[in-house]
Amino acid sequence: MDKITEEEIIQFLKEETYEEVITSETDIFNECGISGDDSHELIEKYQIKYNVDMSNYLWYFHCDEEGSTFITGMFFKPPYKRVTRIPITPKMLTDFANSKIWKIDYPEHKLPKYRYDIIFNQVLFLVILIWLISSLLRKYF
Repeated sequence: MDKITEEEIIQFLKEETYEEVITSETDIFNECGISGDDSHELIEKYQIKYNVDMSNYLWYFHCDEEGSTFITGMFFKPPYKRVTRIPITPKMLTDFANSKIWKIDYPEHKLPKYRYDIIFNQVLFLVILIWLISSLLRKYF
């Protein structure tokens, strides 16, 4: 089995991110402007292409998520705002690709059992939807 090189990982990242300048120490999510769903898709493609066991991967240490709203963020912090960010570099991805396992010792942390930010968003959406429907019903009936 051939060893995966940093150059191969960097080329993979350039193709996926359309970034022209990526070095072995580039923080791929911060410096390449990848966030939300794009970061999850990139990691999934990496996992599949290099057959890396990602069972230890905790996304919220590395990137943000899409759909976070200003309103709920004022009341409930999403997971990525509750931990200290850990950059991911091509050098790290190369090491993980060669060992076939995601090896980061994450610091001790505690997340709430429920995502109150998402629950709040869903309740707010339902309230607005019910209000809209009742307004339409009153208007036409």
